[in-house]
Amino acid sequence: MKTGDTLTRYVANFVDELARLGVAEVVISPGSRSTPLAILMAEHPDLTCYINIDERSAGFFALGMAKCNKRPVVLVCTSGTAAANYYPAIVEARYSRVPLIVITSDRPHELRDVGAPQAIDQIQMYGHYPKWFVDVALPEEQVGMFRYVRTIAGRAVSIASAQPEGVVHLNFPFREPLLPNLTLNDLWSTTEDRTTYLHTTLGEVLLSKEQMEMLVQLVNRFSKGIIVCGEQNDSDFITEVNKLSEKLKFPILADPLSQLRAGKHKKQGVIDGYDSILKDPELVNELKPEVIIRFGPMPVSKPLMLLLKNNPDIVQIIVDSSEEYRDPTLNASHLITCMPHYFCKELVNLIQAKEFSDYYNNWLLSNQVFSERIDHELHKIDELFEGKVVSELQQLLPDGSRLFVGNSMPIRDVDTFFRNHDKEIEIIANRGANGIDGIVSTALGVSVDHKKPTFLLIGDLSFFHDLNGLLVAKMNQLNLTVILVNNDGGGIFSFLPQSKEEKHFETLYGTPTGLNFSKVVEMYEGKHVKIESWNEFRNYLTNEWNNSGVQVVELATDRITRVKIHRELLDHVSQEIRKVLKQ
Repeated sequence: MKTGDTLTRYVANFVDELARLGVAEVVISPGSRSTPLAILMAEHPDLTCYINIDERSAGFFALGMAKCNKRPVVLVCTSGTAAANYYPAIVEARYSRVPLIVITSDRPHELRDVGAPQAIDQIQMYGHYPKWFVDVALPEEQVGMFRYVRTIAGRAVSIASAQPEGVVHLNFPFREPLLPNLTLNDLWSTTEDRTTYLHTTLGEVLLSKEQMEMLVQLVNRFSKGIIVCGEQNDSDFITEVNKLSEKLKFPILADPLSQLRAGKHKKQGVIDGYDSILKDPELVNELKPEVIIRFGPMPVSKPLMLLLKNNPDIVQIIVDSSEEYRDPTLNASHLITCMPHYFCKELVNLIQAKEFSDYYNNWLLSNQVFSERIDHELHKIDELFEGKVVSELQQLLPDGSRLFVGNSMPIRDVDTFFRNHDKEIEIIANRGANGIDGIVSTALGVSVDHKKPTFLLIGDLSFFHDLNGLLVAKMNQLNLTVILVNNDGGGIFSFLPQSKEEKHFETLYGTPTGLNFSKVVEMYEGKHVKIESWNEFRNYLTNEWNNSGVQVVELATDRITRVKIHRELLDHVSQEIRKVLKQ
């Protein structure tokens, strides 16, 4: 077999096995050494390839698709520093448990560590962040090597998809010539021959009846309990945790990423205002629980984390689909490795229904007062204020939307101001490592699924950080509406102790850029709209918006005014809740 034919058969077997196993999307950044992979993936009839010139953006773009589709997405790049640009997305995928298969191309072994151009040490270059690393063997024509490379593909998909989902890194060395021979016959399996080489069955982590009965006895000891829900993407869980809340009469403190605040499901026990409620020490004392059942990662809310951290006497039961430890308070008393929806379902079947209690009613009453007062206070605000942006968006977004939320202040504003609603609005964010990089690219990856219109709520620094991401929208005709809240700098620092350091604050933390974003959006052939009033905002999203291309809706806000409004508003709300609970 000729050298080019050996290369072609070897890589084709690998690519075909990925497709057999359900991989459907590939994100390719152009380069020479990755030629065999890029061309054969582009040729495969069951793979859709997206080209993204910037590897950092490509990594987050693939992350967004994998978040949305809940299956591994493949990344392909050339050798050298190109591969290093995937690092931030790999870190985020690791901590947010998103399946990615990262394929880096490399020089052959004889050209490593000898000064060859574009050759760096790519062996385990992402450290411990991938779940699995393989320095794949060079192509050979033996039949056994074709079985080998198909097995590598099968294991990669299986490991990336198993709990906790995550990253697999495959490093493919290639010798020249690099061009595959596309005239060869039978490169791909026929439709009738779709049997995978390696069958893998992924099961669910469950508990025995005896283990569940022990947990029933534990939970039955307490009358003051709450359920805490971090990020979730399982519709079965939403149904089952609501049943559990109803039976235990434990309120659900629902992070906006839990998907419990929006949708047609019941929300009787869902508390959306807990972040603001728990900022008041008096209310913390009134509403402190005896037991907490927590699902998923720690929510966004800092007041909630402080409640859990400062009260080690609270029994904390953490339920997670993986054995990974996710409790920054270090106060967990019980770690349960089990699928959350199964845990809820089994506990509902075994536990006795509890009666309504003053404790449960006080949580519901506090949340009701919070909701009413927030509506009242926001209605009076004429300035463009970030909290009101979230409240207005909730009313204006079409039913069946996705809202991707940037880090720093946007996700915290959504936590505070996005309230329970019957609209189906899926809220997504990168809360693994909580960085401001790659937000635009991740949102565009989410938007590839055209079933739901996608909106992005983002601050100006995060938007600036990933402007290159807009190119992938232009190249692939993607649709994304960006709600750009521009306070000309790092708004979150105005809430932090650093704001008291007036001499250096603006230079080191405020970091105003004064950028004219309309020029940048125009460069990428997007549409830019500058909003000056709430009526303009409502009119644009109600009458002028259409889900076509990239649209950037920019609202300019003031950092100093924002802090004043935010604090006064929440003070009024806390006072009203305290007054009602004392009646």
